[in-house]
Amino acid sequence: MQRPPEHNTTNLNLDRMKMILDLLGHPERSFRIVHITGTNGKGSTARMVETIVRTYGLSTGLYTSPHLQKITERICVNGQQLSDNRFIDVYNQVKDFIDIVDKESIKRGDPKMSFFEVLTTMAIWAFADAPVDVAVIEVGMGGLWDATNVLDGDVSIIGPVDMDHMQWLGNTVEEIATEKAGIIKKNSTVIVGPQPHAEKVMPIIEAAFHNNQARELIRDGQEMSVESRIPAVGGQVATLVTPNGRYEQVPIAKFGKHQAHNALEALAAAEVVLPVNGTLDGDLVAEALGSVKIPGRIEQIRNSPTIILDGGHNVNAAQALRDAIEESYHFEQLVGVVAMMKDKQVEEFLGILEPLLSQIVVTENSWRDRVMPAEELEKIAVSVFGRDRVIREDMLTDAIQKAVDLVDSEDELGVGYGRGVLICGSFVTAGDARILLKEHDNPDLKKPKAERA
Repeated sequence: MQRPPEHNTTNLNLDRMKMILDLLGHPERSFRIVHITGTNGKGSTARMVETIVRTYGLSTGLYTSPHLQKITERICVNGQQLSDNRFIDVYNQVKDFIDIVDKESIKRGDPKMSFFEVLTTMAIWAFADAPVDVAVIEVGMGGLWDATNVLDGDVSIIGPVDMDHMQWLGNTVEEIATEKAGIIKKNSTVIVGPQPHAEKVMPIIEAAFHNNQARELIRDGQEMSVESRIPAVGGQVATLVTPNGRYEQVPIAKFGKHQAHNALEALAAAEVVLPVNGTLDGDLVAEALGSVKIPGRIEQIRNSPTIILDGGHNVNAAQALRDAIEESYHFEQLVGVVAMMKDKQVEEFLGILEPLLSQIVVTENSWRDRVMPAEELEKIAVSVFGRDRVIREDMLTDAIQKAVDLVDSEDELGVGYGRGVLICGSFVTAGDARILLKEHDNPDLKKPKAERA
């Protein structure tokens, strides 16, 4: 699918998306919509909303990005990603309409539909065709000019707003907040997560709420709150308070304070789109949040030694990752495997993780056009960690093996307890590692040291 990238800064408009939805007969009007933006936590919150709604027995659609392993992950119906055949079928069903829009756009001197616009169209069509009752839609980037913003969300969720994607969204948090507040629509319920720059961001969101004549504003720390939380095996237990009720001791199957707040946002959104008056059934909420699957977000994929994957790639994500690991794990030795994109705040990201990691193995992921060369990443890592704590392995496979070897060399009992490997820096890095460790790696690596040949 050779198409322009989603964010063409010379041609940011929604004309192509509006045109194709018109040609398709507006399939997006057949289901309720939860629209989610924010610098961090979009994907986690989206999966939590979808799981709660589906647990209640409604039919659901889920559209997220990026994918970790296969593009079909991005479009899910009733908790299942599209099969390869179904993905192809959906594309074939909308292809003629895409061709019409492409030709009309080129005639105007504009580019063809972007890759992301095509995927967004496919998701909307797949959800209408299923059909689903509720679609949970994650913004690709920003909000105002994102392809998903042709949708009128019944709920608009704005998670934490911070510095990321500055080359597209702006160089100040105020500019970025303005982009993200662009998803607020008339008569929508607006749910706002905790804001690290509240004094700058909240006035912008609140102004957009009033200017767009939205229905209700629900803010973390005001109209809703995480009243308490404690770490637990496999995640945490939290008491969540929303405008409609109080949910005591809810199990959440993810680590970290940030995931409790994501769960709070998801719960408040579910209260809006579910056909229930008042408080939701506590047992169903517990079942949903206690079983939610969120690949690539502080995901432990093996034991002995512990190996954790995380796709976070900005400063706020690094802090959330560090806080969650310090709270929920007790490592004597944790070796990092890091590959990052060259347009990220690499030094700041590494600086936050430095107290957490015993050593760091720098490497590269499979996105060759954007990944920071390992040699360049090594120089930055040395400036943060010191020469003796940094190792370079240009291939991710070798980097993971090196990290495991470093952990094994200190593990006299051969059981892996208290020792681990953290693979992070990008969703591409997490996805590549997931494939390597689950499908194509040396099978011996999966065994505890004491059982390996």
